[in-house]
Amino acid sequence: MRVLMLGWEFPPYISGGLGTACYGLTKALDKLGVEVTFVLPKAVDRSLASHVTLLSPESGSPYEMARAVYLSRRVAEGVSVEQAERELRATGLLSSDADSTASGIDAQEFDHVTFQAVPARFSSPYGDQSALTEQQIRLLRRIETGEADPAEIQTLREELRAVLPSVGPEAGMAAAPGADDDSDADAANAPTPGFLGLHRQKGSDYDGDLIGDVRRYADLCLALTRNADFDVIHAHDWMTYPAGMAVARVTGKPLIVQVHSTEFDRSGENVNQQVYEIERRGMHSAMRVVTVSYWTKNIVQHRYGVNPEQIRVVWNGVDLQWQNVSKPAISSTDKIVLFLGRITMQKGPEYFLGAAKRVLEVMDNVKFIIAGSGDLVTRTIELAARMGIGHKVLFTGFLRGEDVARVYKMADCYVMPSVSEPFGLAPLEAMSHDVPVIISKQSGVSECLTHVLKVDFWDIDEMANKILAVLRHPPLSQTLRQHGGIELHHITWEGAAAKCSSIYEEAVAGMALATSAW
Repeated sequence: MRVLMLGWEFPPYISGGLGTACYGLTKALDKLGVEVTFVLPKAVDRSLASHVTLLSPESGSPYEMARAVYLSRRVAEGVSVEQAERELRATGLLSSDADSTASGIDAQEFDHVTFQAVPARFSSPYGDQSALTEQQIRLLRRIETGEADPAEIQTLREELRAVLPSVGPEAGMAAAPGADDDSDADAANAPTPGFLGLHRQKGSDYDGDLIGDVRRYADLCLALTRNADFDVIHAHDWMTYPAGMAVARVTGKPLIVQVHSTEFDRSGENVNQQVYEIERRGMHSAMRVVTVSYWTKNIVQHRYGVNPEQIRVVWNGVDLQWQNVSKPAISSTDKIVLFLGRITMQKGPEYFLGAAKRVLEVMDNVKFIIAGSGDLVTRTIELAARMGIGHKVLFTGFLRGEDVARVYKMADCYVMPSVSEPFGLAPLEAMSHDVPVIISKQSGVSECLTHVLKVDFWDIDEMANKILAVLRHPPLSQTLRQHGGIELHHITWEGAAAKCSSIYEEAVAGMALATSAW
């Protein structure tokens, strides 16, 4: 099976569980012999990946980009791919001599995975739909043969912004959140009050021109996958759905979208309508929709109107091959309670602080560590100060690699108080580091874990009681550690990969059946 996989994150460029999940799944698929071509918006670390080709972000040439968006536009207008190719040949734009030949570099962890990187933050090539001039075509040829100088390349890039159309289905997409000066914008983006006084700005999870980046990623995915040989497309999360739809439309290959989180998880009821529409279109365009939990399946079915027969649940896994790190000491008498995750409304940091205050009212030798970054960092720090527990709460910022392992080794208890968590990899990681875990019942990971303590995210009194129970009663803590470690061996990326492989076969067979019916 040959899979074109589209992802927005991959180590070391990760800000959360998405990159970790993509890494774990592709590594397990590689062991099964599944051939994966993985397209990213950034170059991956060459040290992470035997036999993996890493392409630089410059591998998507202006020529290939022009060809890709032209084909996408014509197919969206109802023209066959073959006819669009003939049109390009007639204008001299299509030539086998013009194929990109970017060199690859061997990497070290994969045998059947190829990584390709595209520059997500490439200027948007939108404008009118006029044809390229003969001079521009000649310059494209010079770029392909390496004869053009930097000034000529820059000139062409600026001209392409005005002449290349958008990818078909997303052409009418509005500007990025906050990009216009609409008088209603301030009212629409008014902060929404949360528990204990925290507020979240509507759409605040989306920094910069992310919507524009999503469009450009779709354009360039078409260019880089021109000569790729694959049977199925697997798109991870909403940022890659437009690219998946565009490639599926041009190639006729079945599309599978994987939902790692939804806009309702991230934003509650204050959804970003643009993001919601991208999610909805992607799900309804897919042959199969993979969710990371039954919790998420329920949201996808009832909030997005997806036929439950099209949905498949594949739980995430955990990598048990952690490096041993020494356990740093804060104080021999301190107990450490850990929150590790993005500091956003979805993750419930304010409920963690609410429980912390209750714990400190009866047990003084406890410190609470909040490890992560996010749009609520400043407000969470201020909230801890207002509650009078600022001296007991330590903020580490975003952690990577060994620093994550170290903070787990420090912890006597890990708490995940998420308001809505599609899955939740952090509890599995905590358990793999021999840490007792307390998790929100409003999470996907609670479906597959038994040897943890579970609590409603909003019940800070019960959350505090469970934290105190773990800290004060060593037999309970030891039982959670021992049985939790055993339980982890049944929650693997190999199991997730086997399920995904079956879904690929199912999608290919379904597409073949649908094609024969036409």
